[in-house]
Amino acid sequence: MPLAQEQGALLPAVPVHEVVRPGDLLHCDVGLSSLGLRTDNQRNAYVLHPGETAPPEGLRTALAAANRLQELTVEAFVPGRTGNEVLFAARAAAAAEGIDGDVYSHPVGFHGHGAGPAIGQWDEQGGVPGAGDYPVHPDTVYALELAVRRPVPEWGGQCVRLGLEEGIALTGDGVEFLGGRQTEFLLLG
Repeated sequence: MPLAQEQGALLPAVPVHEVVRPGDLLHCDVGLSSLGLRTDNQRNAYVLHPGETAPPEGLRTALAAANRLQELTVEAFVPGRTGNEVLFAARAAAAAEGIDGDVYSHPVGFHGHGAGPAIGQWDEQGGVPGAGDYPVHPDTVYALELAVRRPVPEWGGQCVRLGLEEGIALTGDGVEFLGGRQTEFLLLG
């Protein structure tokens, strides 16, 4: 199967040779390595139309929902809880607020997906037997990875899947974002 066809098989994607145009939503998932440690981050950008100064309100609402899912997941990150318990607490809180999303966070360290508890997987939101049964511990680092699905009214109600991923540290005092977090789209124009 050609690469362009494979890219759309698991998650919505466009062919690799597609031209980026005004009005496009761009998503980047990248990990960096330095001093033997790894990161895993995702960022979202919007390509402005001529004269446009911001993305459509529907996209901004989707990003706000993704940020809220981050907050709910951070609240669920309690030392001693298993990865599955963190997943279930975050998803229950999201459902109570009407957020349609998935949580699939994981430890980072010497590997992009490090040793430790799985907190969901993008295709396993009912818990991860085995890897999800390990507890989270203070003084560990995770990639807070998740996605929401929201209709964008300005795009005829088209559903957009918006993924975010940030490095966080679970400390004795709670969760700290290691490099801030994306709360606004990167704008290209």
